[in-house]
Amino acid sequence: MQKPRRVVIITGAAGGVGRALLEAFHRDRDVIAAVDLPGTDVGDITVALGGEHAAFYCDVASEDEVVELVAAIERRFGRIDVLVNNAALGPTMAATTDTDVASFRKALSVNLRGPFVLAREAARRMMGQGGVIVNIASLAGVLGNPKRNAYAASKAGLISATRSLACEWAKHGIRVVAVAPGYVRTPMVAELERSGKANLELVRRRVPLGRMGRPDEIAAAARFLASPDAGYVTGAVLAVDGGWQSFNQPGDAHPPVMGAPDAELKKPEPALKERIVVVTGGANGIGAAIVQRFASAGDTVVVADKDGDRAAELVRALGTKHMAFVLDVSSEQEVLAVFAAIRQRFGRVDVLVNDAAVADGFVPALAQSAAELDKVLEVNLVGAFLCAREAIKLMGSGGVILNLGSINTFLPFAPRHAYGASKAAVDILTRCMAAELGPAGVRTATIAPGYVRTPGVAALQESGRIDSARIRRRVPLGRFGEPAEIANAAYFLASPEASYVNGSILYVDGGWTSFGDAGDASTASG
Repeated sequence: MQKPRRVVIITGAAGGVGRALLEAFHRDRDVIAAVDLPGTDVGDITVALGGEHAAFYCDVASEDEVVELVAAIERRFGRIDVLVNNAALGPTMAATTDTDVASFRKALSVNLRGPFVLAREAARRMMGQGGVIVNIASLAGVLGNPKRNAYAASKAGLISATRSLACEWAKHGIRVVAVAPGYVRTPMVAELERSGKANLELVRRRVPLGRMGRPDEIAAAARFLASPDAGYVTGAVLAVDGGWQSFNQPGDAHPPVMGAPDAELKKPEPALKERIVVVTGGANGIGAAIVQRFASAGDTVVVADKDGDRAAELVRALGTKHMAFVLDVSSEQEVLAVFAAIRQRFGRVDVLVNDAAVADGFVPALAQSAAELDKVLEVNLVGAFLCAREAIKLMGSGGVILNLGSINTFLPFAPRHAYGASKAAVDILTRCMAAELGPAGVRTATIAPGYVRTPGVAALQESGRIDSARIRRRVPLGRFGEPAEIANAAYFLASPEASYVNGSILYVDGGWTSFGDAGDASTASG
C-alpha cells in the first residue's frame, strides 16, 4: 500500500529562501501549502507548481489569522505532516537608543510568537500520526551582532523553543529541528546592501568559503532534516553558514573576492565522478553503516580498521573496487602507509570520515592514570588529526572531512572524563580546520551521535556500565538510534546538498542534548 504524500506548510513562501523551499519539497512530490502575506505573488508561484498545491495568505504575527490558516489547510488537505517556519521580519539595523518598543515587539511577534503559534496549531493535527517542524532560525540567534537586537533575540528565542518543543512533543512522534543560516543571497540581504546597511564584500571576506550562501542550500538542509533519513534528529540546530562561526581571529577568513562568486549566484553542475571515501573504524557498528551507505550510492570506499578480518569481509561483500586496510589510527607510521597506498591506487581522497574511537574505562578521576587518559586521546583525537592531515594532502576543492563527535561533546558526564574531553577536542578540531581549509574549498563537519545500537554499546550494557532502560527514558524520542541513521547524516553532510555547511555540528541523538529538565524525558521502558 502506497503511503500518502506528505502535506507540507511553508511560510514566507514568496521570499528567496521560501521559493527555494517550495522547489525542494516539490521535487520530493510533497503537497505544498504555500503561505505569505497578502499582496505577495505567492498565489502565482503556487499555480506554477500545479493544481494540487494551494496558496494561503496570512500575517503570522496575528494569532487569530494563524489559527484560521492551519484550520483551512487541514480542511483543504485533510492532514499536516511538515511545517517549515520560514516567514521572518529582517533586522532593522537600528541602534538600541533609536529603536522604539513597537518595532522591537513587532520583530518578536513575527519571528518568535508567530512560529510558536504555527507550531502549536500544526502539532495539534500531527498528534497520533507524527510529523516534523523545521524552524528557519539564524546565526544571529547564536552570535551577537550590533544593531540587531530584536531580530537576534527573536531568533535565539526560536532556537530555544525548537529544543523545548522537541522534548515536549517527541512522545507524539513529532520532531522539531532548526536551520541557522548565515548570510544568504536573498532579496532581504540585497536590500541591506542597497540601503548601505551591509557591505557584502566584507561579508565574503569574513566567511571561510569566501561567499554567501544560496537559498537552495538552506532549503536542502531543511529538506534533509524533515526527511525520514533524519529520523533520530530532534531539537538539533544545524548551522549553514559557510564556516562563519568557526572563524575566531582578527583579519579575513578568505582572501578578497571581486564581485559575487559563481557558486553564490547559482548551484554548480553536479560532479559526475564517483567519490573516493575513506572511513576509519569502518569495519563495525556505525562505521560499517557509513561504509555501506556510501557504497550503495556508487562511491568507492576504503575501509580502515584495526579489525582487519572484518574490514576485509565487509569489502568482499561490497565488491572488488573497494579496499580494506588494517589500521591503528594512533600510529603515525601506519597512517602514513595507508594514505600512501590510497594515493598510489586512487590518486586522491574526496571524503574522509573519522569514526575510529575507543571508550574509556568508566574509572573515577582519582583512580585514573595519565596513561588511561592518553590511550583515549591517542585514538579519538590524535588519530583523527593524523588521518585528516594526510587526507587533506590528497584533497582538492570539494573535499569533505567528517569527524564523529558525541553527545559528550556538549554534555560531558562523570566518570567519562577522557572520552568527553576527546570528543570536545574533536569538535573544535573540526572548526579549526573549517576556518583553515574553507578558502581551499574543503569543508568539515562534526556528527554527534547519542546512544546508538552498536556492538560497543551492547558490550557496555552487558558489563553493567550502562542501564538501557534508564537511557531510553532520558531520550525524548524514547529509543536508541540505529547506525543507519548516523550514516544518513554523514552521507548528507558529505553531499553537494550540504555545500554551505562548514565547521558545523549535527547532533543525531534523539533529543538528548535538548533536554534540560529534571526527571525523565520520555516514558520508554524495557
